[in-house]
Amino acid sequence: MNSNISIEKFLEEMNSGEQMKAGSAVHLKMHELSQEALKITMEINNAYHTPEEILELMEKLTGRKIGERFGLFPPFYTDCGKNIHIGSGVFINSGCKFQDQGGIYIGDGALIGHNTVLATLNHGMLPEERGDLIPRPIHIGKNVWIGSNSTILPGVTIGDNAVIGAGSIVTKDIPADMIAVGNPAKVIRSIYKK
Repeated sequence: MNSNISIEKFLEEMNSGEQMKAGSAVHLKMHELSQEALKITMEINNAYHTPEEILELMEKLTGRKIGERFGLFPPFYTDCGKNIHIGSGVFINSGCKFQDQGGIYIGDGALIGHNTVLATLNHGMLPEERGDLIPRPIHIGKNVWIGSNSTILPGVTIGDNAVIGAGSIVTKDIPADMIAVGNPAKVIRSIYKK
């Protein structure tokens, strides 16, 4: 079933942060875009591609130019793709899962470790609203390093140069230049302190 709204209108609605009703035109567009994302990620994940080919496929997936010196080790998974924004010199290691409908913004020089999950959607809490979606963007600053097997939850901002320890669940904003670890992730010290 095709929706009658454009990608631009879909992104405008998702970026509003308003609760999206299950079965709405925006919800239908999300399912339409997920099919395209599945097709492109299957292409990325099921054959060898040169770095240049990976870049081309990721730009097709996101619908926008990606910064210079981009690197990705497949497999890579997303169920949308159109609200991923990637700066220059970003590296995404294998097994990452991006739920980007609410917006994922990755700053220059960021390193995303193996099996990292970036999740930008919550569901309605009331049983009758459980199918509804509540989008919140994730902002990852410049030169951030996210350790393997970490999960970044909706609405989180990670400041420039911060480090997220492996296996962390980040539920709240992390300031610039800090190291955060654990579940839920807590700041333990500055990156500059020995």
